[in-house]
Parts: sequence; C-alpha cells; structure tokens
Amino acid sequence: MNDPKHRIARLGRAMAGLARQNIRLLVVLAAALVFVWLLSEVGEGEFTKLDTLAYRLFVETLRNDAMTSVMQGFTGLLDIPVLLVMTLIVTAFAPGKAPGRCVALNLVCVLALNQLLKAIVQRPRPDGFRLIAESGYSFPSGHSMISMAFFGLLVWMVWTYEKDRVLARIWCVLFSLVIVMVGVSRIYLGVHYASDVLAGFCVSLIWLAFYTRVIAPAFMAEETEPASAK
Repeated sequence: MNDPKHRIARLGRAMAGLARQNIRLLVVLAAALVFVWLLSEVGEGEFTKLDTLAYRLFVETLRNDAMTSVMQGFTGLLDIPVLLVMTLIVTAFAPGKAPGRCVALNLVCVLALNQLLKAIVQRPRPDGFRLIAESGYSFPSGHSMISMAFFGLLVWMVWTYEKDRVLARIWCVLFSLVIVMVGVSRIYLGVHYASDVLAGFCVSLIWLAFYTRVIAPAFMAEETEPASAK
C-alpha cells in the first residue's frame, strides 16, 4: 500500500477525475490564457511566429485554383443568408421552438461581441495577398468566432440531447471539422492572420462555456430530456 508507484497511480487517477469534473473551467482558463497572449503580441504591432508559419503553409504552399474553390465554400458557410437558413433548419427539425431561439440568440450575442472586440483592438487586415474583398478590422476573426459559437453550440446540443451515440459522434466530428476549416479558409484567403483566427476560437470557447452552462439549458429545459438522463 505504501509503494510509491501505487501512490503515484492513485494521485494520477485523482487528478484525472478532478480534470474531468472541471473540464469547462480548464477550457476557459486555457482559452483565456491563449487569448491574452495573442492580444499582447498583437498590441506590440508585430506578426507572431504563428502568423508567419501559417502564411508560408496556407498561402505560399497550398494555394491553387481547386483549393481556392474549396476554401471559398467553407468561408461562405458563414454568410448571413446561409446562417439564417441553417438556423431555420435547426428550428424546423429540433424538438420544439426553443432550439431555434437558442441558436439565434447565440449568433446575435457573438456578432455583437466580435464587433466590440474589433473596435477596441483595431488591427488592420493583412494586405497584399487577399483573394476576396473584406472590410473592417481583423482581430479577432468574426468568421472564426461565429463558426465556433454556431457549430460549437450544435455540437453541445447534439452531444447532450441525441440518444443515438454513434450518430451524435458523427455529427460532432463533422461540425468540429467545419469549425476548423472555416478558420483555415480565412487564413488561406488572405483576409486574416492565424492569430486572428485562433483568438476568435478562444473568445467563442469562453463564451460557449458560459452560454451552454447558463443560457442554453434554460432554453432547452422544457423541450426534451437529455440523452445522458436516460
């Protein structure tokens, strides 16, 4: 019982259990630390090493006509008309009307938060290698924030309320892939730095931790019973 290996193993299991119980807090802390670091780097007015590496990979190495069409398709998923259609689809196929209102409120709040942060930081967009026209400030990426908030909320809804766990896993992987690819597309198309994209993801992760803990459950409470409660 006093074997150091057993004590270390017990300590490891205890720490793993504690991490699982506080995963939301750990995600918020990690995202906040990364965002603060990125904000400090941007505040110095210099490109980060991440920006340089991403430019070399996605712009100098991967750009071609076929890839450009793919990236434009992913970035187009965050156009306002497309988001409205997807919100209507959620409203039509999810149980009750609350999921649609939950998604809509999430979108409005994240859009407002993004505009506020951009107005505070006022980082100019990349210049000289854009493939599409964009206006406004660059940090944090609005497309990245919205994709993480919108599809991240769908991940939470599916994982929480879908009873078929195989189907839930498939949808969660697909939505997660879309989130990543939307962010990559903004770098590839030359309208954002990688630090803009990563910062957008971090802000929305923090927002989602709050939204799915406090606001979304209130919307969903009377609509359906969570799969985990079965």
